[in-house]
Amino acid sequence: MGANPDFIYQPPMSPYLDIVYQDNDMVVLNKPSGLLTVPGRLPEHQDCLQNRVLKVLPTATVVHRLDMATSGIILMALNKPAHVAISRQFEKRLTQKSYIARVFGKIEKAQGSVEQPLICDWPNRPKQKVDHENGKAALTHYKVLSYRENNDKKITTLVELTPVTGRSHQLRVHMLSLGHPILGDRLYAHEQALTMSNRLQLHAKMLQITHPVSAQTLTFTKACPFD
Repeated sequence: MGANPDFIYQPPMSPYLDIVYQDNDMVVLNKPSGLLTVPGRLPEHQDCLQNRVLKVLPTATVVHRLDMATSGIILMALNKPAHVAISRQFEKRLTQKSYIARVFGKIEKAQGSVEQPLICDWPNRPKQKVDHENGKAALTHYKVLSYRENNDKKITTLVELTPVTGRSHQLRVHMLSLGHPILGDRLYAHEQALTMSNRLQLHAKMLQITHPVSAQTLTFTKACPFD
């Protein structure tokens, strides 16, 4: 929260919990934009997806996270063996993920990759930045889906983003590094891109994992709410 001193946390209350899939080992949810995945330090930052899930599924544990402003598919484990097995898939990059984002400007290339190492921008945390000396390797593939022109003749691009690594704020900083910040990004967007949307236009559309018990490949999707 450090980069936004004027920020007031007002998590959406409806729907309070959107469960996409549930079995004995895991639960898959659709997280709304504006809700923390895990509690923050302050008392007013205790309402979060994890605590909402724990009210109905007291054994749930967080395996991976989405930024507060990002919406979409997120998974939690419901027992220790499932947590260990699913965590291992994330660590070894055996999961598949895809996101939808609307970015400022026109991305000319139909598809491409961004390979820029990232590190925490410590004085401005939680912001991240590209750092070729000390950053951790980060790779994102992108594919242009469509263009749109608004009334002011401003062009935006709808892109599908596939992160290969899972660095903090990776997709947001990688799009920024191309010169195309994600609309509504309070941390990274310039004024024009910020005012074009009242939310971060980044959505975790698809997650594919191997079930920790049945070993079946499971694919979960949730349609993009801003397009």
